[in-house]
Amino acid sequence: MGEGMTAPLDRRAVVAALLEGRDRLLVVSGLGSPSYDVMAAGDHDGNYYLWAAMGSAAMVGFGLACAQRARPVLVITGDGEALMGLGALATIGAKRPTNLTIVVLDNGVYGETGMQKSHSSYGLRLERVAAACGFARAERIDDMAGVAALRGRLERGEGLAFAAIDIRADAPPRVLPPRDGVHIKNRFRAALGFSPI
Repeated sequence: MGEGMTAPLDRRAVVAALLEGRDRLLVVSGLGSPSYDVMAAGDHDGNYYLWAAMGSAAMVGFGLACAQRARPVLVITGDGEALMGLGALATIGAKRPTNLTIVVLDNGVYGETGMQKSHSSYGLRLERVAAACGFARAERIDDMAGVAALRGRLERGEGLAFAAIDIRADAPPRVLPPRDGVHIKNRFRAALGFSPI
């Protein structure tokens, strides 16, 4: 770690801070650890956990933001999943929904498949990719003050935003959300005021 750089953050503390006191915020969590982190922060009817859909979190969040323009939408995913769906950033940047924030928990590894290094550990900066794709705000966060500032903006709808947050490459105990996809879908629809299908 170079001089002046801060230590990577604790992923669970970051996610808990982002979701603390949420009101109308809808959350889509990416495959694996991001879903465990969201669940560890507290199960919620407004959480849409993705199972077996690596690379899809940003596009699911995009679709939700387009369909629910009056509600803020937060996607919480990892760098591995973001890398798998890089084309999603271009599509989202072209359409620019003002109620969507994508947070990438960036630990520089593919945590679900054995902690192999991801491209971000070799210098790729996902926030720069997002900026090049047209995101109104694209930043890298490396301290809890930055997380707190992001939390303050989440429900205000300040335009399309992207944040890569430096987290430690560790594997805290899994806190598994419900695995029943029909239950997750129906519960989420009910939270939006729709009947189950």
